[in-house]
Amino acid sequence: MLWNKVLRDIAAAHVDNIGESSRLFALVALAMADAQITSWNSKTYYVFWRPVTAIQLGDTDGNPRTAGDSTWLPLIATPAYPDYTSGANNNSGAATQAFALFFGRDRMTFSATTTNVGPTIQDTRTYQRFSEARQEVVDARMYEGIHFRFADEAARKQGQQVARWVFENFLRPLDDHHDNDDDDDDDH
Repeated sequence: MLWNKVLRDIAAAHVDNIGESSRLFALVALAMADAQITSWNSKTYYVFWRPVTAIQLGDTDGNPRTAGDSTWLPLIATPAYPDYTSGANNNSGAATQAFALFFGRDRMTFSATTTNVGPTIQDTRTYQRFSEARQEVVDARMYEGIHFRFADEAARKQGQQVARWVFENFLRPLDDHHDNDDDDDDDH
């Protein structure tokens, strides 16, 4: 999986303590796993059609302003499950947000190599920010023709929210004095 390789590379380059490295691996893995749960919850609740179906059957959608194109195909094979929300963008949103929270910044140079089967335009991409990679995954899934943009953007947001929740509630550093006292009104 793409983000697991990125995780190994970032940890090797930027974390010199085995305990903190383990914590980073666990935070990213928890965030991505929980983000996938939110994605599949949305997919099974909304059961929203994919672009290939919407475009090919545009004449039958009840909207007189749309026209179908029965010959249209996406650039890559369409997954055989609902569009909304994008699992890839849930993962990307969760992983990149977890990285940014762990390191306390968005800016970090790293590379990611695609795991797509078949020829690609550019197999390895280098990013300067976690948010840059996150946005590129949104764009890529839409340009490939397998998601509507709103499904990608909603998934990215879901993944980021999950990562924030995981980061705030689990695997806190031992020296963290994070106060979870409900009686503290300073945070409200």
